[in-house]
Amino acid sequence: MQAFDSHWGLSAATFVKVYANGNGDCTTPPPDPGWSVESSMDIEYAHVFAPKAAIVLVEACSNSWTDLLYAEQVAFNYIVTNYPQGGQVSNSWQGGEFSGQIADDALFADFNYNWAVNYATPILAFASSGDGGYGVGYPSTNPWVISAGGTSILRNSSTLKFASESCWGGSGGGPSTVENYTTTWSGGNVGPWANFQYPIFGQSSYRTTPDFAFDADPASGAWVYSQYGLGGWSPVGGTSLASPSLAGIVNRAGNRLGSVFLTAATGGGDWFSTWENNLLYAQLATAASYKANFYDVTTGSNGVSATKSWDYCTGVGTPRGVGGK
Repeated sequence: MQAFDSHWGLSAATFVKVYANGNGDCTTPPPDPGWSVESSMDIEYAHVFAPKAAIVLVEACSNSWTDLLYAEQVAFNYIVTNYPQGGQVSNSWQGGEFSGQIADDALFADFNYNWAVNYATPILAFASSGDGGYGVGYPSTNPWVISAGGTSILRNSSTLKFASESCWGGSGGGPSTVENYTTTWSGGNVGPWANFQYPIFGQSSYRTTPDFAFDADPASGAWVYSQYGLGGWSPVGGTSLASPSLAGIVNRAGNRLGSVFLTAATGGGDWFSTWENNLLYAQLATAASYKANFYDVTTGSNGVSATKSWDYCTGVGTPRGVGGK
């Protein structure tokens, strides 16, 4: 992080590393060059887009499902304990969907953690949509999670200035096979509490990804410094880049959304909902806000062609600044 910040002239980050070892599966997570690159990219580009935010790296003991879910809980609880203003948890990993995943959905929602502080700490989870093209995985399909799709940055061949964005062929996206629509509260699923895609798909469809997108094509990727994983500098891509970048942009926007909204009109009663995705999707139908806040990606394919408005590669599109996030 110090080498990265020094090279680009960035202010030093407030950085903390936490070992998610409280479950007894390790004392210190073992070194792994592949995960080192992932973590270097995450902390560096979260810092790029949220330069004043504290960056907390939570290291799991292994990439087992048990250890990764435990690390997720450590991350949420660390924010509740140390950052009452809230924050974002970015996940640059995923596995296949499975029949029991709905029982894990609430582990990615702040209402599961901040009830003891009267839901005063808003936290959002982000996850990569995948790098294998059309298709989905978990936790990206979790309705409490903001799913990050991927684009390619296209430049003028002479000036190298930005020309346009296109769907990156590797971007994950598509419908879940598990997270169906229900009107009975389950702690997961899509339903009245997670209704952001209802205007597009209605009740007949399952949770579909991604929600919005960012550069992920390795050919237009970002320069990452990882002494252990890369031996120095290298351009890196994947929706693993998109997730922390989008989390940083949402952090910088400062709306501090989570899954809980309290209002005096109901005597302070709470209503769990997917507030960040509600905001993102609500702009699709607007005449002015959508064009001002998002770049509508309409070219390229990840197995399904990008199209106007929402699509299976880039969701609602890519961010123009912090408006509407």
